Amino acid sequence: MNAFADLLGRVAGLVLRLALGLAAAVFLVSLLLASVLAVAGMSLWALITGRRPAPLVVFGRLRERSRQYSQGVWRGGPASPQGPAARGEVVDVEAREVDEPRRPQG
Repeated sequence: MNAFADLLGRVAGLVLRLALGLAAAVFLVSLLLASVLAVAGMSLWALITGRRPAPLVVFGRLRERSRQYSQGVWRGGPASPQGPAARGEVVDVEAREVDEPRRPQG
């Protein structure tokens, strides 16, 4: 009777593993299908309205800003003549007093 119980346990474990694997496969396929439908819907909406999809706009802006801020840092090139002073360079200015503008009394 002990061998029969072991056989039933192994068969039940195999059936349970197969059922969980099948459930995981169904979940992944449905997630993939939902993603494809969402991308297709967003692309169709973008074609109808004539606008770029919002995620593309956001990532484009992030890419622009990252290029703007890392322009001289990664390439190691010299600072541009119109740009700020190079790192480590101190720019000294003379301070002067600024009078407050007079307001008309009335």
